Amino acid sequence: MDPTARFVLASASPRRKDLLAQLGLRFTVAAADIDETPMAGEIASKYVLRLAEEKARTVAARHPDAWVLAADTTVALGSELLGKPRDAAEARRMIARLSGRIHEVFTGIAVAGRAQGSQVVRTQVTFRTLSPDEIAWYAETGEPLDKAGAYAIQGKGGFLVQGIEGSHSNVVGLPLGETLALLQRAGMPLPWTEGQR
Repeated sequence: MDPTARFVLASASPRRKDLLAQLGLRFTVAAADIDETPMAGEIASKYVLRLAEEKARTVAARHPDAWVLAADTTVALGSELLGKPRDAAEARRMIARLSGRIHEVFTGIAVAGRAQGSQVVRTQVTFRTLSPDEIAWYAETGEPLDKAGAYAIQGKGGFLVQGIEGSHSNVVGLPLGETLALLQRAGMPLPWTEGQR
């Protein structure tokens, strides 16, 4: 059996794809098209877990014999969810609100298909106090536009961050340690366990 057919990433995110590929994992990509609108009063941890599980189930229906991995990430400032900005102006507003403050990044990860499992990972991020010029410059780079919370810690946006507490890869979009542990519990062979089977 083609090893890529056994593991499916239910995400179109290039960041998640790159993180898994760096570990030597072989997989196919099959994005799930679902409604990602938060429910009224839904808190960040419940929101990302619901979306990750729904994405995993949706793609697993087409790949029932595979380990299907899905994830969803959001940024929370207090009880408010900060999704992806629609344009540079909205990115500027988001970054200005995060400036000099602590926020949380939540990622829900879920496995479906050959096995089921899910969990939520939380990372606390502190932003530097930013000048209006720094905020405007970063917003105009275009980098914030497809990122929850309007920044990419692994890119130019790294200069915004003063410190983090928790998983760095979670802020990128996929908490690697927790994801690999979830896949291992689901029985999926990993590069360092393949020879043991």
